[in-house]
Amino acid sequence: MRIKKVGVVGAGTMGSGIAALLASVGVPVVLLDIPGKDDPLEFVKRGLERAKKAKPAAFMSKDRARLITIGNTRDDLELLADADWVIEAIIEKLEPKQELYARLEQILPEHAIVTSNTSGIPMASLLEGRSENFKKHFLGTHFFNPPRYLHLLEIIPTPHTDPAVLETIENFGDRILGKGIVRAKDVPGFIANRLGVYGMLQAVRLMEKHDLTIDEVDALTGPLIGRPKSAIFRTADLTGLDVLKMVAEELAHTTGEDFSLPDWAYKVMERGCLGDKTRCGFYKKEGKEIYTLDWKTLEYKPRQKPKIPGVEEAKQLPLSRRIDATFELPGKYGAFMRELFAISSQYTLAKTPEIAYDIVSVDRALKWGFGWRMGPYEQMDAVGVEKTAELIAAAGLEKPELLARAEAGGAFYKKEGAERLMLTFEGEYAPVPALPGVIEIQGLKDAGGVVKESKDAALYDMGDGVLLLEFRTKMGALGEGIFKMLDYGLNYIEKNDLAGLVIGREDERAFSAGANLALILMLAQEGDWDELEMAVKLFQKSTMRLREAPFPVVVAPFGLTLGGGCEMTLHADRVQAAAESYIGLVEVGVGLIPAGGGTKELLFRFSEELAPYAGAEADPFAAVKRAFEIIAMARTSTSALEAFEIGYLQKGDRISVNKDRLLADAKQRVLDLAPDYVSPVRGPITALGKEALGNLKYAVWSFREAGQITDHEVKIASELAYVLSGGDGPPRQVTEWDILDLEREAFLKLLGTRKTQERIAHTLKTGKPLRN
Repeated sequence: MRIKKVGVVGAGTMGSGIAALLASVGVPVVLLDIPGKDDPLEFVKRGLERAKKAKPAAFMSKDRARLITIGNTRDDLELLADADWVIEAIIEKLEPKQELYARLEQILPEHAIVTSNTSGIPMASLLEGRSENFKKHFLGTHFFNPPRYLHLLEIIPTPHTDPAVLETIENFGDRILGKGIVRAKDVPGFIANRLGVYGMLQAVRLMEKHDLTIDEVDALTGPLIGRPKSAIFRTADLTGLDVLKMVAEELAHTTGEDFSLPDWAYKVMERGCLGDKTRCGFYKKEGKEIYTLDWKTLEYKPRQKPKIPGVEEAKQLPLSRRIDATFELPGKYGAFMRELFAISSQYTLAKTPEIAYDIVSVDRALKWGFGWRMGPYEQMDAVGVEKTAELIAAAGLEKPELLARAEAGGAFYKKEGAERLMLTFEGEYAPVPALPGVIEIQGLKDAGGVVKESKDAALYDMGDGVLLLEFRTKMGALGEGIFKMLDYGLNYIEKNDLAGLVIGREDERAFSAGANLALILMLAQEGDWDELEMAVKLFQKSTMRLREAPFPVVVAPFGLTLGGGCEMTLHADRVQAAAESYIGLVEVGVGLIPAGGGTKELLFRFSEELAPYAGAEADPFAAVKRAFEIIAMARTSTSALEAFEIGYLQKGDRISVNKDRLLADAKQRVLDLAPDYVSPVRGPITALGKEALGNLKYAVWSFREAGQITDHEVKIASELAYVLSGGDGPPRQVTEWDILDLEREAFLKLLGTRKTQERIAHTLKTGKPLRN
């Protein structure tokens, strides 16, 4: 069954966010909410506007909002009459949901699927009174907020759900919506919220017990142990204290367990402080200053960066050893971490057979829904099952049966050759269910697929004659080690007559944040200009060789794809981009211009787009102006969709909404292109010379006169204008290398200025640009 049109009923935070995600991937959506008093569309309009203005953005492109049709549930339910899937996301009360289903049953086609986004009401209760056909086409689909960004989609089938319906929703969720699918049992809170919220509340209680501050708890429970920077309390502010309270109360009501918040947290909410949406919660923002709540006095004090002995040393360790290291922190800090780990692990072990079908579902749910780098069972293996048992016993807690079985086997996960095994609830080991359509680098390593490796980069055999080049540097920083590996890989593929190359990696944040700025600054300060020129020319030769290879090269960017990372992307035969790709030529921020071919590539790309209209109404200066504006403004896409609009991606490039599938999709693109591949040959273009340069310099002068840019920014922009104009002479025919030579010269000239060096140093120190 194909899903061509989707209805979302309920335009609150979740419903409007789900509708925005669906529209972003190109699916027409009907969004409905209850009628308002004076305006029947009051609530649905409010929800849609909230999604349009959301930060971070709910839509991947603002233009996609046009795919949403709005209405109200009283007058416009008939808009769903041809929907293939209807998602219910209304108030968390049983009666209104049952009433809505009764009405939907009268108008929906027989094949239509209905799902609920509820997180607390049992599916069995929702289905009371419904027909057999409705029951066959019903299940739970629990999205996480914000729907665009959080990877997890919990699927909750009922005993009545048709297997074909379940398969349809799982495939659509995976391939079209880009979600990590986890099947959960029909129990309160399902998997992620049941365990994640429990762990958050335990951290709050243990903070009181061990007399820690909010700043200290967030320092201990964030990236230090492989969790998001938002840790415990910042996450609560982002989610909303009212939402946390609602979820906790619902879990307490449905499970009979203690999910209560401390009294002081309720007092904070009574003041109207609900987190980011009210600009105060556990943290408070006033202008650029951030204040932290003192939970004892309920007063806000300037946010502190805690100096906890041993934390900086622990951060230097691999993640697999960091959690264990926090147990050895001095005094109350180590005691807090040991007890938090023991209580959370014991609860996870005890509840897993009740809420999940296997342990890997638990690990995936917490990684995909809460942004953990390691799931609970992976953490327990890292600490060791015996040590886990000791900590649970020391906390005075009962040993769960699942832990005893892990002790007998020695671990929750094991390796047998290239296969990864997991402990089952029966105490045996079974293969970890593979993620369909996913290629993981660890799997390539386990299969003996390493062709060549170094500390900076590696080449892997992906099978079917396709090689993968992986960047291993921090944030994918580009340097000589990567370019040498690229050169080796290109030679290896040609020599062995292989199909082609994928350039990609696995990381939470970045494909590549650009060149190694620290090294560039050091060489500039030492005056080693010959070395710098050689380095820039090596970068240019690498991107050009990538473009001219006699086989297809597909780049698979995701996350931060900036500066040199963007230039690599621009020179691929095809780009297979993750939906969440933030692509940009941002060099002007550090006082430079793109010199790895980025300036040249935009000029040629936009000039070639105008070529079919030469002699007609096309203005050749439009290509120069467009490239100048993009580079001078350091425009960065907020999604792969926007990268198409800017021009970083072009016809023939594709998007993988599910980042897990990115490498596999990129490999398939190589195989699609390989059979009849011919290397692209690019002829010269006309550089407009002094006429274009004059126009650009006049625009720069206007900005300076208006006080919008600094004198140094005038110099940067003037160098960029000179390159894009092909110099200051008459119009002339130029090759790619003509512009590359100008790029390199301008880059080195700017790098030699004190103000550019100050910009680079400031960015390296603070992570922020300096306007000097």
